[in-house]
Amino acid sequence: MQKITMADVAKAANVSKSTVSQYLNKRYEYMSEETKKRIARAIEELGYQPNFVARSLKQKSTSTIGVIVFNILHMLTTQVLRAIEDVCQERDFHVIVCNTDDDPEKEKKYIEMLRAKQVDGLIIFPTGRNYEWYEKMVNESFPLVFVDRMVPDLPVDAVLLDNYKAAKLAVDHLADVGYERIGIVTPPLVSYNIPRTERVEGFKLAVKARGLQVMDEYIVNLEIPCIKEGLTKLFRSGCPPQALFAINDLTLMEVLHFVQENQLRIPHDIALISIDDVPFASIYTPTLTTIAQPAFEMGRKAAERLFQKIERNNEEKEPQILRLEPVLKKRQSVSRRLNP
Repeated sequence: MQKITMADVAKAANVSKSTVSQYLNKRYEYMSEETKKRIARAIEELGYQPNFVARSLKQKSTSTIGVIVFNILHMLTTQVLRAIEDVCQERDFHVIVCNTDDDPEKEKKYIEMLRAKQVDGLIIFPTGRNYEWYEKMVNESFPLVFVDRMVPDLPVDAVLLDNYKAAKLAVDHLADVGYERIGIVTPPLVSYNIPRTERVEGFKLAVKARGLQVMDEYIVNLEIPCIKEGLTKLFRSGCPPQALFAINDLTLMEVLHFVQENQLRIPHDIALISIDDVPFASIYTPTLTTIAQPAFEMGRKAAERLFQKIERNNEEKEPQILRLEPVLKKRQSVSRRLNP
């Protein structure tokens, strides 16, 4: 079957090839509505498929960006992705999504693959352990934006939560209603995971600011599958915490499993607050107090910033670090503490 060409479309629509090209590139300024309709009708009747590879070589753009996430199971990730996709849809760009499972080797392979596909830019939830690859893109002035995390001493734009403020909101709310023994639940603290370290540091600072004692044993710092075991050990001690702060949605799930398996009552036996306003927070019994991340705003700002860098050929050298405001959602899992 003979391949339909742009010349065929032009002949059928009774216009020039350059007019068809303008139509395909959405440049309609000097084109009448009737001309647009004729070209659209010709494309549909002939079944014409534009050669995007040839167009990308000519325009030096693939109209595609890559997004590399560290864990697609996080609610934050899916919401950020949706917002990025919305912005790309508005600009007629495509999105390629890759999931690293927080594995730097997978991240490196995805960076290589996406660069080989000549994407116009990258949005990365960085593992933090491929510094030389990030630096290489910076040195090449390749459009790059980090989300949720940043990499210290690397001049890359980043959009993330104000983690210190999020931790302070949690501690202050618990302290305001009478809780003094407050614990925190987190995956292992590692230097390359900025949100974890900032949330724990923010927690400690907020506890001290309220005149309370930071108890090392109340910091449950374990891999996700081991959290329930760590909580069991903590609650069998002589003086368990009165409240727990889960730093993200995955740790929250482990805390809820622990509570259910041990038949604890929220908030009577243990008050609970977490970062990430999970969808079931408002329908769980009791409803769950959370610190919401502005995930959709985070995704939209990251995408808009990337397009600014693409359109300006990444000429701006000073990185922009944008920290977004957390929002406290007060619900029933934290109530005024009446008993000591």
